[in-house]
Amino acid sequence: MVALFSLWPFVNTVVLSFTDSQILRGGSFVGFDNYTRAFADDDFWVATGNSVLYLVVVVPCLVLLPLALAVLVRTHIPGIGFFRSAFYTPVIASAVVVGLIWQWVLRSDGLVNTVLRKLSVISEPVPFLTDSTMLLVSAMIVTVWKGLGYYMVFYLAALGNVSASLYEAAAIDGAGPLRRFFSITVPQVKPMMLLVGTLSAVSALRVFTEIYILGGESGGPGGGSRTLPFLIRQVGLGFSGETGYASALSILLFLLTLVFSLLGRRLAKGDEG
Repeated sequence: MVALFSLWPFVNTVVLSFTDSQILRGGSFVGFDNYTRAFADDDFWVATGNSVLYLVVVVPCLVLLPLALAVLVRTHIPGIGFFRSAFYTPVIASAVVVGLIWQWVLRSDGLVNTVLRKLSVISEPVPFLTDSTMLLVSAMIVTVWKGLGYYMVFYLAALGNVSASLYEAAAIDGAGPLRRFFSITVPQVKPMMLLVGTLSAVSALRVFTEIYILGGESGGPGGGSRTLPFLIRQVGLGFSGETGYASALSILLFLLTLVFSLLGRRLAKGDEG
């Protein structure tokens, strides 16, 4: 199963990346022409920049915010079970449904702009979905919102392994909640933070649905909000889809993802050392 659905498609993508094949016809060997074309393609650099920017913004949020959320929902107060379920609900919701909900919230006549106009905060709608930069930021917000509950569960598991005696000793020494958080909680869950950082980085580089739902098939105005997976789909889609070039872009995305994965692994090893 692994060979059929993982190894063979990967090897085939590598082979196709050195050809000029299209959807409806086989291709001939062109060497590194597809890679040379990618490095000279402005669309490739825009998409790569958007993907890296997505990672730089989203990963810190998904490392820190779920940890804070996990600490909060571990408190023993009446009704906390409801909030645990509520925070996890976006995780089990379909990405398409989540995207459509946020599209309704952020469009020009949507909930946010309507409320801001009623409060006389703005006179013109904020272009959440019609400006390339704002669209990218909006997609980041959706990604973070949907991932909070997922990574919160990771941290809840890690926090469950922290000895309560550490907190008791710190409290006896006069450490307040913030001091206990930074001196005990963060060091104890640091390995999990590195794992969450690696997983969220890989997911951020593969983001597609949020951009597609919020920005449409063009990837925002003039395609300015396209990420690498979005560009790969556009290049390889349709009867005239350039399978060879799309495969080369896929390999470049794989290499970019590999770099950040190895970086996370190196940080983890350094932390263990």
